[in-house]
Amino acid sequence: MTTRKRFRFLERQRPTRRPAHGRRAERPILKDAADIAALQRAGHLVAQAFDLLGDAVRPGARLDALDALVEAFIREHGAEPLYKGYRGTPPTHPPFPGVICASVNHEICHGTPRPLALAEGDIVGIDIGLKLDGFCGDACVTFPVGRISAEAERLLAVARECLYRGIDAARAGHRLYDIGHAVQSHAEAHGYSVVREWGGHGIGRRLHEAPSVPHTGERENDLVLRPGMVFTIEPMINAGGAACQLTGDGWTVVTADGSLSAQFEHTIAIAPEGPLILSQ
Repeated sequence: MTTRKRFRFLERQRPTRRPAHGRRAERPILKDAADIAALQRAGHLVAQAFDLLGDAVRPGARLDALDALVEAFIREHGAEPLYKGYRGTPPTHPPFPGVICASVNHEICHGTPRPLALAEGDIVGIDIGLKLDGFCGDACVTFPVGRISAEAERLLAVARECLYRGIDAARAGHRLYDIGHAVQSHAEAHGYSVVREWGGHGIGRRLHEAPSVPHTGERENDLVLRPGMVFTIEPMINAGGAACQLTGDGWTVVTADGSLSAQFEHTIAIAPEGPLILSQ
């Protein structure tokens, strides 16, 4: 589940909230080898849930049925869903109604798993978060529904490439803006835009920790990447403009111009030898 760029992270370590500007930013929580191994087990379970969905996402499948399928899988494996009932910031925000986020076509992120049947040619971004033995796993895949258009196929391919270019830039000694620059430059080279209002986040025993991970290359995002940092990279790539809107359900974010959007996400750890993907 993405976090807004303007917040360092949604669940604060302290009960008081400080402005994003003009105060010291919260520091990322460095993980040791045991923590990373536990996060990898949680991430692997997320990947297994996506394997299950690979056979279930097809024309006629209902979003709420996919949600029930993933919830049963998560609980059968001794884990708990992270998104169901989640309120985000502020705490008065309506609770998220499902286990998965399911975002169809022009929906960018946080689509609710409602009783909507998928149709041939749709694309659907499914985001899964869970907690296993006290540690969180989080990833997103955008699936084609049956046969899709050449336009949609190209968008999915480029969005997936953006994710892996961002991952490749996530190396010790690099800076946070290197990740965003890798994503943004690849997307824009293909005529696509990158959503700025929503981004990745640190993750550990809580779903949202520092740092906030933007997918554009602004130089102020100059945090030096260090071994032990764990965070998500989850670029949202639009076929049209980057502008987005929040719908009336309080969760679903859509493209302002109605264009298609695709998202892919992995949880990664910064290791001395390079980025380690934990959600596979």
